[in-house]
Amino acid sequence: MTTDDEFDLPPRAAPPTLVLQLGSWEGPLDLLLALARAQKVDLAQISILALVDQYLAFIRDAKALSLELAADYLVMAAWLTYLKSALLLPPDPEVEPDPHDLALKLQFQLQRLDAMREAGARLLARPQQGWDSFTRAEPEGLRLETVARYDVSLFELLSVYGDIKARNSASTHVVRRRPVMALDEAIERLERLLGTSLDWTELARFLPRDLTDEGYARSVLASTFVAALELTRQGRATLSQGAAFAPILVRAAN
Repeated sequence: MTTDDEFDLPPRAAPPTLVLQLGSWEGPLDLLLALARAQKVDLAQISILALVDQYLAFIRDAKALSLELAADYLVMAAWLTYLKSALLLPPDPEVEPDPHDLALKLQFQLQRLDAMREAGARLLARPQQGWDSFTRAEPEGLRLETVARYDVSLFELLSVYGDIKARNSASTHVVRRRPVMALDEAIERLERLLGTSLDWTELARFLPRDLTDEGYARSVLASTFVAALELTRQGRATLSQGAAFAPILVRAAN
């Protein structure tokens, strides 16, 4: 049996590897998530060291195929290499930050990315309008039916009915004519009575004695007092009052 070395043949090339670039992948963190899922364990229990080895192996294979890698993939590879070396070395209390804290933060980032992807997958799996369900071209409008319900007592209902009835009913206001003494009549009467009195006389003695209507009596009193003031202004009578609230005296002018 012969081999390639016996005939000085060049070594066989590595079999080509199919590399898919999916639009949903956004960077090296997505690659880490895919590699972590390949471990088939809970993301909180994944082995960071094994995950780092898988990521570095992927980068080596990609470089062997002469693929153009983005700078962020290479930066992630360098950072993971540093993290692996820090986890393998004895812990140094003076080193900040703690490598174990960095590993826990990486696990948390992978868990959050996984939750976001699952939520997005659930949203996309929901029925979509125009694909899984269809609406009418001209949807009918909704007809609203309003039913009024009143929670009132009988007294409130009757009160409202009475107010509405009172506003709508025609009403006529009639002002009752009151008996009054006109000012001209009072002046004429007081001037006639003053002609028969020569001395000071109380103004109240010039009022009629047979007044039975209280309203008319007030009108006579007011008109007689105003008549006395008017006659005094004209110089045909004289008024006098000794003190506040004292009787008012009146006599004809000399």
